[in-house]
Amino acid sequence: MGRILYKKGERGIAASYISRKQALKKLQLSLKDFRRLSILKGIYPVEPHHKKKANKNNSSNKTYYLLKDIQFLAHEPLINKFRSFRIFVRRLKKAIGKRDQEASIRLRENQPVFNLDHIVKERYPTFIDALRDIDDAISMSFLFATFPKTKNVKTDLIQLCRRLTVEFMHFIVEAKALRKVFISIKGIYYQAEIMGQQITWIVPHNLGYARPTEVDFKIMVTFAQFYSTMLGFINYKLYHSINLVYPPKLAIECSSTKELLKGEDEYSEFVAALSLNLKSSVKDSLEEDATVDEFPEGEDSEEIQARKAELAKIQKLKNLFSQCKIFLNREVPIESLLFIIKCFGGKVSYDKTIHVGATYDEDDETITHHIIDRPLGKSFLNRKYVQPQWIYDSVNARTLLPVELYAPGEMLPPHLSPFVEEKESDYVPLEKQALMDYQTVIDERESGDDNAVKELNNKYVNAIRHLPEENESDEENDLSVDEKESDNEEEKNQKKRKAENEISKNKDKKMKVTKGTRSDLSSEKLAQKEAAEMKRLAILAMPKKDKHLYNKIIHGQKRKNREVQKLKEKRESFKREQKMHVKTKA
Repeated sequence: MGRILYKKGERGIAASYISRKQALKKLQLSLKDFRRLSILKGIYPVEPHHKKKANKNNSSNKTYYLLKDIQFLAHEPLINKFRSFRIFVRRLKKAIGKRDQEASIRLRENQPVFNLDHIVKERYPTFIDALRDIDDAISMSFLFATFPKTKNVKTDLIQLCRRLTVEFMHFIVEAKALRKVFISIKGIYYQAEIMGQQITWIVPHNLGYARPTEVDFKIMVTFAQFYSTMLGFINYKLYHSINLVYPPKLAIECSSTKELLKGEDEYSEFVAALSLNLKSSVKDSLEEDATVDEFPEGEDSEEIQARKAELAKIQKLKNLFSQCKIFLNREVPIESLLFIIKCFGGKVSYDKTIHVGATYDEDDETITHHIIDRPLGKSFLNRKYVQPQWIYDSVNARTLLPVELYAPGEMLPPHLSPFVEEKESDYVPLEKQALMDYQTVIDERESGDDNAVKELNNKYVNAIRHLPEENESDEENDLSVDEKESDNEEEKNQKKRKAENEISKNKDKKMKVTKGTRSDLSSEKLAQKEAAEMKRLAILAMPKKDKHLYNKIIHGQKRKNREVQKLKEKRESFKREQKMHVKTKA
């Protein structure tokens, strides 16, 4: 049998990859439709191991795809929908150009519509697979829910994303699945635990939208269309997993409230308010808490005990605000705070003139906490006034922190990220160390003595309040020392030269030992010296990233101090000139 001869590009790397131009020609699609189809099906460009061989010994730069992926796209029924939509657009333009209103109306009524249900089922064969990939879907949906109506983003998509995100938040509230919260410049980060999966998403700040110029909204809309379909499937499954009716319905018994909910718009507003509970599909159904099976003591007894302790902590966290009745002022982020407080079993309300769904008024005497972020107007003696950060920090600390640190007008403690976990060799901020010590004492304390709790809270408040003062004084001392050193660099260099000259002259002379003088330092100066030394050691032990950032901060502070010093000198010179001017006039 003779040798089989292959043509160039029929096997090997060249036969495994295909360029984008060849893919468009094979699928008979435009670049816009090809991008949409690739995003929906999850097909992305690849980098060949050897570009020259993949391009048949041609070194030109191209975008490559796997050939099997393009063959997989060729059997997608959405291609026919894209082609029919392209024909629809061409016919509609022709009818509008001819001013044929009947034809244009008929074409708009018969506009081709496609759904993405089969793609979601194809990409995520099991529900756990979809949950693992839900982070981007929720973040994108929350982002589109905040968009205004524009040419590229239609109102229907914005309303759909808003409805889906509200449904998801209702599930988190009913299941009490929220675990961590963090406020950043980009938005508010949330982390929830659903069926053993850690899900993290970000919600943009209200009124923080600014239209970007370098973003292709057509690609984002394609992602949003797929993610909204995916989130609809997940919401349906999640609601039925805890016996809730889907689409969500309110569990309302009051007849007067039922009269208010006759219209669909009013009903959707009450659902979006997040202040009312949802209707269950099972009558008198109680959510059973997760329990650990009892086994005889053996090799796994320690692991089981650790699991029991973790479940007890989670159960305590779920009822964190159960003893609190909270009222939200007008200026605070109402939706975020209401969502968090409801997730942890608290009662919450707000001013009924802002939005529907308020459950009680501000004059209610049973309110325990009032969240406020502006100067007090009318105040009540039987409630505690706190700033909004108290809610977020208490959730991350898994306990109700002392309200004295968050009173109106107080300098708030730093908002620490719960997603950062320090290792043994890493630097731990003093504020976080104090919080960790407070948490360990709270967890170990079993007695419910109020006096012991007050003493513990007072210790923590004093520790947090004194930390910044000590740090600031140390930094000022270091800055003053650094400034003195920088100002006296020339003097030091001159002294060094003189010392070197003296040493060179006195080489032949014998060395003498002189009696040293004792330096009497006070206890305060010794403590300051030890604190400064400990700080220098901590700076030396910093990682490179943190040290670079620390040096930047210190450099900025030095520059500010120099500017302040210059302003002081200018003021003093100006005062002297004024005095001299007054004397000359006199």
